Amino acid sequence: MINHEQLIAIGLGKAGASLQYPFDPNLPVLFVGSKMFALLGRTGTHESVNLKVVPEEAWLTRQQYPDAVLPGYHMNKKHWNTVVLNGTVPSDEVLDMLEQSYRLVRNKLTRSERDSLE
Repeated sequence: MINHEQLIAIGLGKAGASLQYPFDPNLPVLFVGSKMFALLGRTGTHESVNLKVVPEEAWLTRQQYPDAVLPGYHMNKKHWNTVVLNGTVPSDEVLDMLEQSYRLVRNKLTRSERDSLE
């Protein structure tokens, strides 16, 4: 079962990624450039992560994992999912979601900011 520590390590391996605490010292956030792509928090007793998603896929993923993939908590629910890290969603799928979130956010950066990441 994947956890925050592993997600942070993998996320920081991506070009232009950084770890910041813009909201709370206990709420780590992975950024690419100036935009966040993963907000790590808790849902109930489990660690969770908010990840950006293609809107058309958000609903499907929520249907596939109804107790573990929820509309993004405190986020635009059309574009963000909260993934509860309780083992329901396989680790490789969570990593695919992290990669997709990174790419979606990176693609929304300005061209000059994207170019500066490489």
